[in-house]
Amino acid sequence: MLEIFVDQSAIDRIQELRKKQAAPGLMLRITVDGGGCSGFQYHLSLSEEQAADDHVYKECVITDDISLPLIAGSTVAFERSLVGAEFKINNPNAVMGCGCGTSFSV
Repeated sequence: MLEIFVDQSAIDRIQELRKKQAAPGLMLRITVDGGGCSGFQYHLSLSEEQAADDHVYKECVITDDISLPLIAGSTVAFERSLVGAEFKINNPNAVMGCGCGTSFSV
């Protein structure tokens, strides 16, 4: 079974966003599209919509059947630093990535 791991930092941030936006069903949607400087690129968005073939992890991260094999085994975390804060994906399937951290190749 393919799985995505969700760090507590990501769960906490999504819960914060749910409260702030008064949207109890809000989830982080992760999709993978062709393109970017390394072949594939992550697309992250917040959504309350869920399709029948979506996969939900820890009740806060969602992905589709096409993206899942490319990100299976990944860990999703939320990181804060001096220059900002963002969701990060640590993808063990990526053999190469770009400097911006949003595109990768398998």
